[in-house]
Amino acid sequence: MLQNPLASAAAALGIAGGTALLAPVAAPTLHGLAGIAVVGFGVYASGSTLVNAANFLSETASGILAEGTSTAGLIKDTLLSKPKPLIPVKEIPFRW
Repeated sequence: MLQNPLASAAAALGIAGGTALLAPVAAPTLHGLAGIAVVGFGVYASGSTLVNAANFLSETASGILAEGTSTAGLIKDTLLSKPKPLIPVKEIPFRW
């Protein structure tokens, strides 16, 4: 398939001219796209973390707030209201 050499030269010149016109815009465009990708990943990561935390708290709360529990029982049995068990101190012999 034979092509006209002038048509080939015109096509090559058009591609080179378009590249020369877009070259100053290419680097900021790539940086902008990379920035958008990084921000998008951050939004995705923080959103999935919040969803996982909400699911964990929901499952924990449903385990604590089982049927048949009273408010007084919940307050009495929470970790904050339980006193720490006293652990006997082991005596350490002192030697000279």
